[in-house]
Amino acid sequence: MKLLVSVVDQREAKIASKLGVDIVDVKNPREGALGANLPRVIRDVRIIVPKNIEVSATIGDLPNLPGTASLAARGAATLGVDYIKAGLYGVSRIRDGLKLAREVCIAVREASPDAKVVLVGYADYAKIGSIEPMKIIEIAAKVGADGVMIDVKSKGEGNVFDYLYPSYLSMFVEKASSNGLIKALAGGLTLDDIDAVYRLGFDVVGVRRAVCNVKNWIRSRLDEGKLSMLIDRVRYLNSSSITA
Repeated sequence: MKLLVSVVDQREAKIASKLGVDIVDVKNPREGALGANLPRVIRDVRIIVPKNIEVSATIGDLPNLPGTASLAARGAATLGVDYIKAGLYGVSRIRDGLKLAREVCIAVREASPDAKVVLVGYADYAKIGSIEPMKIIEIAAKVGADGVMIDVKSKGEGNVFDYLYPSYLSMFVEKASSNGLIKALAGGLTLDDIDAVYRLGFDVVGVRRAVCNVKNWIRSRLDEGKLSMLIDRVRYLNSSSITA
């Protein structure tokens, strides 16, 4: 299981890469769960992060506007990142999700054929009126995306396990795996949740709040001590034979 840690600037990216995370994820929490950062910040992070560490970029909790989404995706794809994460926030129907996600994938492939597209659904989908995460898998498989992720839009109001049962997450992993997709989980996760995420079979676990120095996830900064503990736990799990 890979560890993805969200950073907001070069300083945090240096900390994350120095400690040895697998994926440095560039985002802007002030703009949402998948808030997009500035192109120059993403570019500079890619420059300073060693090539053996992957970099991802979020392009927003997207409205149901394929043109807007695909333009953002194309821009991110020109910055040298390995993954582009697109939140299907404004999508409530599969047909709308297919149109938006297809244009995102086309835009990324044209700009950077090796970059991977990860479509993101929300654990609190019923609360926010968005599409169910399980349907994101169907969309991803049909449009040729590379991965799927579940996050939480309503930050500070519980984590992913407060919205979705482990049995649902297990089915999500199974369905995504059968479609050859990368499976990622985020959404207010803590160190205590990491073992459960590992046992469920996710390929990637994403965190920020768990490794920050204060509970205010918008204004907080990375805490090296907390991040080191989390990295050690993930490495232990990966080297062990722990199963469900």
